[in-house]
Amino acid sequence: MSAPNDQTIIAGQPFGRRRLFFIAGPCVLESRDLALGVAERLAEVAHGLGAPLLFKSSFDKANRTSLGSFRGPGLDQGLRILEDVRRQSGLPVISDVHAPDQAAAAAQVLDVLQIPAFLCRQTDLLQAAGRTGKPVNVKKGQFVAPHDVGPLAQKVLETGNRDVWLTERGFSFGYNNLVVDMRGLAIMGQSGCPVVFDATHSVQLPSGQGGCSGGDRRFVATLARAAVAAGAHGVFMEVHPNPDQALCDGPNSLPLDQVEALMKQLLAIYELINGGEA
Repeated sequence: MSAPNDQTIIAGQPFGRRRLFFIAGPCVLESRDLALGVAERLAEVAHGLGAPLLFKSSFDKANRTSLGSFRGPGLDQGLRILEDVRRQSGLPVISDVHAPDQAAAAAQVLDVLQIPAFLCRQTDLLQAAGRTGKPVNVKKGQFVAPHDVGPLAQKVLETGNRDVWLTERGFSFGYNNLVVDMRGLAIMGQSGCPVVFDATHSVQLPSGQGGCSGGDRRFVATLARAAVAAGAHGVFMEVHPNPDQALCDGPNSLPLDQVEALMKQLLAIYELINGGEA
């Protein structure tokens, strides 16, 4: 079995183990205007900092706590919005796929396909995503130990796709809480895959508000800085212009106006840790 790629060029930008990169955007596609506004601001920030960045937003959140929670516009409309985002902002785009039959259609628009944490062991889904030939970002489930990510990656690699990323998003710690073991980033990195740290879902309190998840965004920056110092190759952040009004994951989302300052800090930490290679 061939080893995973350590670097992938997407839309002319490097994403992988050799340079810190970012994934950012609203949790879910609330509207075309919101998505475009956030993407255009993120593009400005990324260009100003010289940082590779993927725009992330979900066309469907199929794993919401409550049946009545907002899920998004769905596959067809969501992909049209993401296609507009890609064209108008110039940013590459990533979104979740929840079923094998979504993968081929999503790959027509997405630059990277993402596997949700709750579905990270679903063989048919992982292999359908792998067979598209697009990079696949597998979010490690809250129930999966860092040393058990190898088989997840292998399910994609078996398709001949070598562009596999692994994302840490916190481990279940009792009820309605998550904890991040920074040693896990190094352990996951032994797979050879680029390792991403999901700084906003890691401060989530799953089902912590009864019918929906809570969170504590005060610790997003703290954990993100620690993760980059511990060797993360990428940082994932859900961001929103007004998190308290967000239709999904507002409590753990970072305000859009705080993103640039945090990215500057993370790039500086990465440069320090890696001897000037940013």
